[in-house]
Amino acid sequence: MIRRWLALTYYLYALRLAALSHFYFNPLYLAEFADIAEADKHRRAAPEGKTPAEHLAYQLGWTGLLLQWERDEQAGQTVHTPAEGYKWNNLGGPYQQFYRQYGSLSLQEAQARLRGQAAQICTWLETLSEQELFEPNQRRWANNQAKWPIWKWVHINTVAPFTNFRAHIRKWKKQNLHG
Repeated sequence: MIRRWLALTYYLYALRLAALSHFYFNPLYLAEFADIAEADKHRRAAPEGKTPAEHLAYQLGWTGLLLQWERDEQAGQTVHTPAEGYKWNNLGGPYQQFYRQYGSLSLQEAQARLRGQAAQICTWLETLSEQELFEPNQRRWANNQAKWPIWKWVHINTVAPFTNFRAHIRKWKKQNLHG
């Protein structure tokens, strides 16, 4: 049992470091925007697809919410997840809010802001104990039906979309720039 616990602890610590480096130092996702012209940032490849500006806005929105949840809890305020006035089964409203809030940024401004928010998340994660990071019920904002530990919230709202959206941006470029 102890060996299993130690292996799990080591695995989770390695996951923590990998997530931090992948998230903060992930040049591949942001590099995909290098050859997208500013004039094309709102061009949609398919009716159901996101534009490059919407991809960045989505990332900015979720990373911003994650940071806001923690700031609000630390300030003793009530935290509304996913956002005040919205429920988890209806995320279209927050997405539209993200697009309105960040859609007017240039691609370079959005990327710089995303790098800044990524750095803030990494700094915050480094302040957490292993218990806070890896065990459930460490934050009120993370206490929903899923009972996820903080690392899972961070992964779902940062690393996972970076990985998925890189493929989406590449597909968008193939249809819009190379097609």
